[in-house]
Amino acid sequence: MFDSIIQFSIKNKPIVGFLVLFLIGFGIYSVTDIPIDAVPDITNNQVQVVTASPSLSPQEVEKFITYPLEVTMANIKDVVEIRSVSRYGLSVVTVVFKERIPVLDARQLVNEQLQMARADIPESIGSPEMLPITTGLGEVFQYTLDVEDAFRDKYSPTDLRTIHDWIVKRQLSGIPGIVEISSFGGFLKQYEVAVDPLILKNLDLTITDVFDALERNNENTGGSYIEKGR
Repeated sequence: MFDSIIQFSIKNKPIVGFLVLFLIGFGIYSVTDIPIDAVPDITNNQVQVVTASPSLSPQEVEKFITYPLEVTMANIKDVVEIRSVSRYGLSVVTVVFKERIPVLDARQLVNEQLQMARADIPESIGSPEMLPITTGLGEVFQYTLDVEDAFRDKYSPTDLRTIHDWIVKRQLSGIPGIVEISSFGGFLKQYEVAVDPLILKNLDLTITDVFDALERNNENTGGSYIEKGR
């Protein structure tokens, strides 16, 4: 067999030369197209469900959030293991699937069970949410927002955080290959209401009345026309 290959190669030098050049060109193209990572992502096929509940202790988080989620996720097919962490105000449930299950299919299965789990978790306690398709090794780029020296007195750390969350982050979202853009640093803009118990008592109001007033104040109502007859 080897003799036949050698004889064929000697008799058909142009064909063999063309094949060699083709293999060299294909090899160069493959090298430039291979995704190379200095630190390979060895994370298994998993979906994480996070629930924030600042008012609960670890025991309450485990009882009212983590346990109902684990029981619901246990009914999913092709699950290898379910592990969880319950801390002050935070529940993290990790559902690990078999490697042959596509990530999007795994997230769809978890999302279906998540709708059922929400019925067992009071809305006032917390709302379970799936984390994006990303891992600790998926972070590839960090950047900062800097202000020119002439305008440093016009932008505070709160302003820069607001600009990033409402302008920069939204412009970067949707770019192919970007799953999530995480914000950190600066100060979140927030509004605080200081309540004086004595004044509330004098006005015969309660904390609940204050909450209801704030909720109504932040509602949007569609505009229209007021028609008046004769």
